Formats: sequence, C-alpha cells, structure tokens
Amino acid sequence: MSIPRFLLALTSLALAVPVASALEPGVPPVPAAVSALAGCWKGEGVVMGKKVSINLAAHAVALDAMFAIDSDSTAIGDPSDRYAAHLLFGAGSAKDAKAVSGFWSDSFGGTFATTGTGSVQPGGFDISYQYPDSLFINRWRLDQAGLRWDITARDAQGKEAPFAAYRLTRTSCPG
Repeated sequence: MSIPRFLLALTSLALAVPVASALEPGVPPVPAAVSALAGCWKGEGVVMGKKVSINLAAHAVALDAMFAIDSDSTAIGDPSDRYAAHLLFGAGSAKDAKAVSGFWSDSFGGTFATTGTGSVQPGGFDISYQYPDSLFINRWRLDQAGLRWDITARDAQGKEAPFAAYRLTRTSCPG
C-alpha cells in the first residue's frame, strides 16, 4: 500500500469514529432547542422602531458545556449605527432539562452585562434578562421558514412593549 493510500485509509477510519461529547462528567448538556441554532444566520428586523440588518454566528464553546451566539446589526440606511452582542447559553439546572441559563454582553460595555434564566418552549426557548428599568424577555423560535427572535421589554408595573423583532434565515458561514 502506498503512503497516500495509507493516509487516505487512516483518514477515513478517523472520520468513521463517532466523536464523543467533550462535556465534563456530570455537566448537563446545552438544551437541544438552543444548540439547534448552530451555524450562521442573516436577516432583518426592527429595534425600537428602527429597521436593521442582522447577522448571527452560533456555535458550541467551552468543551460543549456552553453555546455562544455573536450578533452584529447595522441600521438600514446608516452604516455608522452599529450594535454587537455576545450571548452565552447553557443548561439552567442539572435537574431540569428544560431550564436555560444565559449571559448577555454587548457593545454598551461591561456595565450592561447581565445573566438570564429561561426555559425550553415549543419550537425554541425563552430567556429573560433583568436590567434596572425593565425585564427583557427574549423568545427564540425555529421553524421551516427560519429563525424568529423577538424581544419584549416589561417594566416594573408589568407593562410590556415590543423592543426588537428579527427574522433570519440560515446562511453559509464566512471562511
């Protein structure tokens, strides 16, 4: 057998072996409703009445114990009006497979970073982040048409108002 054939055979054997989970023993997996978002997404939306274009890149991190989504958006018609967020998600509880935990950080800096809690819902998951003035409820839904990400702000009196609504479709990831 020649060296190239040997390397080809060795490579095909390596590809045939299933990859074991990288999770540490006892670490609950990221809920499937979250990890289903893996890949890249592109779309448009409205944030506080302003039309935006948006791109997401989503993937497992930290030995598969967490899931990251990087979001970049730009106001349509004003390329200088940009926003970016780095979201982390994980299991919310070892005892509740539907619980979701999260961390929100964005281009407003560290003073606006916060943790979130939520749960798996039909077609996706909800996660809420508490800020001083409002609770921001994020609803992620995946279906045949693509991804819907809606954010509702709830004030201290319980009044809700739409904050953001995005519609995205899968796209190839750069590079």
